[in-house]
Amino acid sequence: MVQQGGKETVALTSVLIIDDHPVVLGGLRRILEDASANLGIRQIHEATDIVSGYRNFHKLRHELVITDLSFQDRDLAGLSLIRRMNALQAGVRILAFSMHDDPVVVSRAVGSGALGYVLKDAPTATIIEALRSVQAGQGYLEHRLATRVAMLSTGRSSQPLGALSARELQILSLLSRGKSYRVIADNLSVSYRTVISACSSMRQKLGVQNLAELIHVAVSENKRRAQWRL
Repeated sequence: MVQQGGKETVALTSVLIIDDHPVVLGGLRRILEDASANLGIRQIHEATDIVSGYRNFHKLRHELVITDLSFQDRDLAGLSLIRRMNALQAGVRILAFSMHDDPVVVSRAVGSGALGYVLKDAPTATIIEALRSVQAGQGYLEHRLATRVAMLSTGRSSQPLGALSARELQILSLLSRGKSYRVIADNLSVSYRTVISACSSMRQKLGVQNLAELIHVAVSENKRRAQWRL
């Protein structure tokens, strides 16, 4: 809030939405436009991939960013995007808007620099509440997510992926979808050797002996996430 003539007004905010689903982009834009007076939004920009999203942010330095975490074959690439935006502009307010409800992913997003995290099936009122909190520089997690993340941090959760880095989570997700090392390297714009090294690291962290067991862990995690969403 800022003071003008003795009255409090909402600081004007430029917003960037990054998502590769047209329906999501359109829905978020409508929510923002309807709430623009209360949220003090002056501009709304859109991007459909992480490259154009980062370029847009680099050029215009938006105060508020709403971003998905997964883009086509680049699952969880939004984690790296969040880190890069924070490195470029300290104090940027980022809200992760994702279908992933795994506490490991939520924790990674917050650890990468997102101030808030909302699921894509959240009601409009929750999305607006999250936007208002993040815009004010305050953290926001839905209660159902906050509880799981809290259990993860206190060690009472049996999450097997908690020790993995954001990059390793990306690679594991792509492995579960049948992608080869070469395809994963191309999708993530990293070297073939980097993928091999990451898989070796994951085998050690997860206590599995070979690639087949690693893929089994990845597929099992995907099934568990699907059960949570039922």
